[in-house]
Amino acid sequence: MLDVVIVGGGACGLALARGLAVAGVNFALYEARPRLGGRVLSVEDKASGLRVDLGPTWFWPATQPTIAALVKELGLTDFPQYDPGTALLLAFGDKKPETRMTPDLHSGARRLDGGMASLIEALAAAIPPEAIHLSSALRAISDRGDHVELSFETEGGTETVTAKRAVLAVPPRLLAEHLAFAPELDALSRNAMRSAPTWMAAQAKAVVGFSGPPAWRAEGHSGNAFATHEQAVLGEIFDACDATGERAAVGGFFALSAELREAFGGGMPMLIDSQFVQLFGKSLEAGGEQHIQDWAREPFTCATIDLTPPSEHPDYGDPLLRQAFWEGKLYLGGTETAREGGGYLEGALVAAERIRRRLLDQKETSMIISSEGASGEALNEASLARFREWVNAKRAPTFASYRQRLNFGLSNGQREQITQRAMLGAMEAALKEALAVLESLPFDHSVVAVDKGRSDLTPLVQKSFDGFIQELLDGVIDYNRTSCALSNFPEEHKPSKDYLNVTLLDIAAAWKEFSLDANQILLDKKVADQQATRSL
Repeated sequence: MLDVVIVGGGACGLALARGLAVAGVNFALYEARPRLGGRVLSVEDKASGLRVDLGPTWFWPATQPTIAALVKELGLTDFPQYDPGTALLLAFGDKKPETRMTPDLHSGARRLDGGMASLIEALAAAIPPEAIHLSSALRAISDRGDHVELSFETEGGTETVTAKRAVLAVPPRLLAEHLAFAPELDALSRNAMRSAPTWMAAQAKAVVGFSGPPAWRAEGHSGNAFATHEQAVLGEIFDACDATGERAAVGGFFALSAELREAFGGGMPMLIDSQFVQLFGKSLEAGGEQHIQDWAREPFTCATIDLTPPSEHPDYGDPLLRQAFWEGKLYLGGTETAREGGGYLEGALVAAERIRRRLLDQKETSMIISSEGASGEALNEASLARFREWVNAKRAPTFASYRQRLNFGLSNGQREQITQRAMLGAMEAALKEALAVLESLPFDHSVVAVDKGRSDLTPLVQKSFDGFIQELLDGVIDYNRTSCALSNFPEEHKPSKDYLNVTLLDIAAAWKEFSLDANQILLDKKVADQQATRSL
């Protein structure tokens, strides 16, 4: 029997497998596709000699520390997205595009030499080949008491696998739609799975490679463009050349819905070529080598409900998706379960690290509970120490969450209270996650007093956040004052005292709610412990 079975060979599953391999854990990884990578897809382009990305393309070191550190650790070569500060705007289908100034359009985005598949290949290289099983789609999973049983549909038929614990590093919506759980998960958790949009699921992407250097750069264009008229095929276009700028490729995200993409399928190559010529001129009339990836047609990416895309970046990281099911035998992974970087490769790696720690810490936690039975104070201090460590580790990701929310608001046309919304959202998300962490920690409540409805552990939980809000506020003020993107919004660029006070009042309300919820969690645990003791 395996110690752990990982389902899903995308970035999350591979990063987790690599971590377990280093720790000497007996595991296996199963992937439904005949390839590794999941939504990471880099394909060879013969015209340019490049490997172009049809899935995730960029990472942002300023706000995504996990992937930035991993790229460095793996020795991968990265380079900045070409971004000279201009972009074309094609607002009318029958007119020429206009050049617009777009400073820092890509917000410091970087790419990997050889495409994002370079990351996948580096992760896979650290995993024993015999532990990887491709073309194996999970159809059912059952709790068998001291282990889990998984049923896979393979090219040869059906394969049954048993393991002490299982990790499903698969988009939650796909699990809710296609996987049979026995026993079924609770209604709240199932709803949380259905409510987590699969990132990229409704999107499609095209990249065209050309022989020789990029003609658009020679003519003074950045390769960045936006087409906003109703007949546009591609809405957002970007330069996809290599780091040297000598090998040419340009890419874009489809503006057409999944239904229209299917309807225009036969004529799509001609429409794409036509739009690139309209944007960048006759030098592209000869066309290039096209590569199109429609993720809405990927059965292992897109659930039925995903065909209706979200109107804004989803609020990922629901604590219900981060809990351990079946008494610690089942975990959900994937970027949609991550609070930091949810929807991006960063989120996939953050989720992998969260699960790795829980899997490796499970034995340690059991030892604490059993060995400290005669010393409740020691057990409580150990759990509080863990909570403090978690809070301290959460400081930087919360600020990164603020920046992501701020940039997302700007890119989606928000013009008022951007700072207030982003800071409150980041803080609320951190506090929501903290409640889930507190719920998972073991305490001995027999040695804890309750005075006027407040557990003596509550102020110790609150103390773990000392300086947290002030540190976040200081970072917000410093970042806003140096942000070019906010320079046209004086109230956001240099927030007034009144504006900050209103923001802090909102956060104070969120803090009060957190404190009440945390106290209730501790009180409920105490009641549960007392009832368990009486039943002995």
